[in-house]
Amino acid sequence: MNSPVIIPFHSFVKIDRRKKEAIYMQIVYQFINAVKVNLLEDSDRLPGSRIIAEELQVHRKTVVAALEELKEQGWVKTRPNIGTFVRNPELSPAQIQKNKVFQHPPEEAAFNFRKDFILDTPLEENLGKFYFTDGTPDYRIIKSEELVRFYTSVLKRKKQSGIFLNATDGSLFFRDQLSYYLNLTRGFHLSRDFLLPVAGLEKVHSILSRLLINTGDLVLVEELSYFLPNMIYSQAGAKMKTIPLDADGMDIDFIEKNFKPGEIRLVYINTKCQYPTTVGLSEKRKTQLLDLAEAYDFIVIEDDTDFEFSLVKNKKESLFRKNGGNRVIYVGSFGRFLSPSFQMNFITAPKDLLREGAKYLNVYGKPDSMMEKALGELIHQGDIHRYQRKSKKIISERKEIFTGLLNAHFKNRITFTTPSSGLAFWIRFSDSFSLTLLQKKAREKGLFIPSICLYQNRTIIGLRLGFTHLNPQEMEEAVKLLEEAYREVIA
Repeated sequence: MNSPVIIPFHSFVKIDRRKKEAIYMQIVYQFINAVKVNLLEDSDRLPGSRIIAEELQVHRKTVVAALEELKEQGWVKTRPNIGTFVRNPELSPAQIQKNKVFQHPPEEAAFNFRKDFILDTPLEENLGKFYFTDGTPDYRIIKSEELVRFYTSVLKRKKQSGIFLNATDGSLFFRDQLSYYLNLTRGFHLSRDFLLPVAGLEKVHSILSRLLINTGDLVLVEELSYFLPNMIYSQAGAKMKTIPLDADGMDIDFIEKNFKPGEIRLVYINTKCQYPTTVGLSEKRKTQLLDLAEAYDFIVIEDDTDFEFSLVKNKKESLFRKNGGNRVIYVGSFGRFLSPSFQMNFITAPKDLLREGAKYLNVYGKPDSMMEKALGELIHQGDIHRYQRKSKKIISERKEIFTGLLNAHFKNRITFTTPSSGLAFWIRFSDSFSLTLLQKKAREKGLFIPSICLYQNRTIIGLRLGFTHLNPQEMEEAVKLLEEAYREVIA
């Protein structure tokens, strides 16, 4: 049986309430046109009338009336207890049969191919009106229209000059501006030669895995650490080992006691805001880790992608700044509070490693040279500082509100510490219950909690709850629904 069509109805049905024509007939005419231009194909199964109504923001009776009209004209066919399907009465029987034969590939391939369970993503589709994440910004804060002007400006200058923007020119300008920005905000002393911009964190770790990992290499990560790099390094052939974690971060003494010099290839660590617990590595352990890296001859990959969301004014030094990059490869992000298309990740490391890493951009995809130029302008004109101040102010306010809501709705039922960095809270429950049941109850109430936010074993029942994508009203409703689901589970 076919799945419902995945093309959103609002992409081909535009309701104009100023027209005298009835809304249900507007839907009918535009639906027929979508079938004629093959946006909808013969035998496609339609979503239910309630789903279509919610998407088009019209009354369900309006959608039912439109479907009845389409049925009478022969553009849809209803099968009782199965669903409603697209029909194209203008197709000949031969054309319909041809479409049925060639419309889709088979569900299962007739040939062998490699399957890798390591790369199974834990991400799920959000199906709730309200939802938590593992920590994402609110992209509504910085309007996309403001950002587009930088990109448009680059395009206009290119058009006026009549000269195609050389990809190298755009990259060099951005790397110059990014090095200036990092030197100013993070206390580095870098030139552009020590930076490799990469569009996407998964590409960063894929490149590093290619450069650094051989089959059987030992990689150490924190307990409950981030699934994405763990997945990529495992797939590259690394043997992953977890290191205990406490209030001071990764237990470096454990490494020294349980491993030998030369045995470890690299340690992957987030020193400011560990995923998922949000704890930072203490200054004492930073020094201890760097000393151990020298003594045991291993590399440290320092993930500092949450730097821009740190609300601590006197930021503690990164491992990279302390070590000068001798043993530390620094992975960072630029503009994570901006719309996703205006964000950039980067690697800071020795020149020769970056030169080799740049070769993989031909495989994994080079950054858009126009976008790099626009991001460089964003720094050069100083707007990035204004956007960051605005974003930090709102994050600080929402963090305080979210803290108050958790205390008000859960009181002594949970323990948590308000994080100084990052976009999520780490909360632990005092009661013993099933988090998957909590997830199910919450979903029934219209609150979606992704499975990547659930952490449960013999000693931990915890949630990582992102808060900054929610405005105060949405926060209040989401926490209220979470409490209602929680009380049903423990009742």
